[in-house]
Amino acid sequence: MKDARARRRRALAVGVLAGVAVLVAALFGAAGGGGGHGATARTRASAAPAPPPVRSLPRGGRRILPHFRVVAFYGAPQDPGLGTLGIGTPRQAATRLERVARGYVRLGRPVLPALELLAVVADRDPGADGMYSVRQRPSVIARYLRAARRIRAELVLDIQPGHRGFWEEAHVLRRWLREPDVSLALDPEWHTPGAVPGQVIGSVDAREVNAISFWLQDIVRRDHLPQKLLLVHRFTPGMIAGDLKPRRDVAVTVNVDGFGGPAIKRVKYEQFAHRRASRLFNGFKLFFKEDTDLMRPQDVAHLRPRPDVIVYE
Repeated sequence: MKDARARRRRALAVGVLAGVAVLVAALFGAAGGGGGHGATARTRASAAPAPPPVRSLPRGGRRILPHFRVVAFYGAPQDPGLGTLGIGTPRQAATRLERVARGYVRLGRPVLPALELLAVVADRDPGADGMYSVRQRPSVIARYLRAARRIRAELVLDIQPGHRGFWEEAHVLRRWLREPDVSLALDPEWHTPGAVPGQVIGSVDAREVNAISFWLQDIVRRDHLPQKLLLVHRFTPGMIAGDLKPRRDVAVTVNVDGFGGPAIKRVKYEQFAHRRASRLFNGFKLFFKEDTDLMRPQDVAHLRPRPDVIVYE
C-alpha cells in the first residue's frame, strides 16, 4: 500500500514539473515574439558595434577653417636657424607661441595655436641613403605632440623631402596623422630631386598634392577625425605646378612664404592668395630674424583676403 502511494506521489511530481516546464517555455516564447526570434534579436543587438567616439579639435569643434585662425611656430630642434620652434625646449616654444597667438584674437576668429615641426629636414649632405634629407625620430615628434597638447594646440608635421617624394614621406607619418590633433605641411622649396637642397628652389606637381589631400581626407573619414590642415608653402610661381583641389575634410592652404619688408611681402601675398570662391585657404609667413620691420597682427589684419593661417619662422 505504501509502495503504491509513493509511486503515485512520484508520478504527480513529474507531472507538475512537466507543466512548469511548458509554462516557462510559453512565457519565454511570448516575450521573445515566439519561435526563439526574440533571443536572436537580443544577441544581434548585443553584438552590434558601438558608434565611434566623436573626436574634436584641441580647442573644440570639428573644423579648423574657416572657424579658427591658425597661428603657428615653425622649426626643428636640431638648429635654431631652422626656425623659432627649435629655440628652447618644446614647452618653452609653446609658451612663447601662446603669447604671440593672443595678439590675433582681435582679428575676428578664435585662435588655434599650432607647432609646425619639421618632421623631414632637408640637408646639404646626401647621407647614407643619398636622399638629402633626415627624418625626425618618433621620440622627437612625440615630445612636440605632448607640448602641443599641453596648450591645446595642433601639431603640424612639415616635410622638406630633399630627393624623397612627398607621397612616400606622408605615408611614413601615417601613424601620427591618425591622431585628431595632427596635420600636415609640404615644403616644395626643399623638394630638389637631381640637385642639392638650398642650391636650387624646388617645386611640387599639384597632382601629387591633390593625391595627398585625397588620401588625408580618407584617413579623416575612416577614423572619424576632425578636419585636418594641409599647408603648402609657396613663394615663386613655379613652386606649385598646376591647380590644387579643395577638399571638404582637409583645409588645403597655400602659405605665402618669403622674407623681406612689409611692402614686398604684401605684394607677394596678393600675387598668390586665393579668393574665397576657390574654396582654398590662405596662409602668410613671417620671419622673426629675416624680415625687416616685422609686421604686427594689426598689419596682417590689413591684408586682403585676410590670412587664415599665420606662420612664424
